[in-house]
Amino acid sequence: MRGDFLKKKLLNDRLYLPACSLCEYGRPSPDAAAVLCVKRGVMLPDSSCKKFKYDPIKRQPPTKQKLPAYAPEDFRL
Repeated sequence: MRGDFLKKKLLNDRLYLPACSLCEYGRPSPDAAAVLCVKRGVMLPDSSCKKFKYDPIKRQPPTKQKLPAYAPEDFRL
């Protein structure tokens, strides 16, 4: 059985797995080890249920990589 049936689509056609940490109904717990869900109670951040509704505000974008510092000697032939 494939796990692709759990994936949802964004408007830009990127696929993502549903997770309680990205759900509209989930709130992070004070210790950040769990998610407090309005529908299901205390859940793990990576778990999900059939009430999952994606909240794009909760997504953390990837950080930009820093470019290495080059010296003028690096470009000398």
